[in-house]
Amino acid sequence: MRRLDGERGQASVELVALLPLTLIIGVGILAVLSGRSAAGQAAAAAQAGAMALIQDTEAPDAARAALPPAARDAATIRVRGRRIAVTVRPRTILPFLGDALAATASAHAGPEPAP
Repeated sequence: MRRLDGERGQASVELVALLPLTLIIGVGILAVLSGRSAAGQAAAAAQAGAMALIQDTEAPDAARAALPPAARDAATIRVRGRRIAVTVRPRTILPFLGDALAATASAHAGPEPAP
C-alpha cells in the first residue's frame, strides 16, 4: 500500500503544533502551584509573628524565620499594633506572575495585655 502524499509528515506537524501548548500549560500549572505554596508560607509566617507578639519578642524576625530561605527576600512583613500581615510573592519563570500570584495572610495576637 502506498501512502498519500498529503499525509506525509502529518505527525511531525502535529507534534510541533502541540509543543508550545504543552509548554504554556506546564508553566501555568507551575505558577498556580507557586501561588498556593506562597499562601501557605504567608499563613505560617503570620502565625509565627502573632505568637512572637504574644511573647513580646520581635514579630518581624519571627515571621521571617518561619519562611523558607528562598521566600525570605520575597516577603513583606507589616506589624500594626497586635496584627501582623505577611505578603509572599512567589518566584516564577515569568516575573509579572509573581505580583499577580502574591499571597497575603494576617494574624491577630489578641487584645493588649493588662499592665
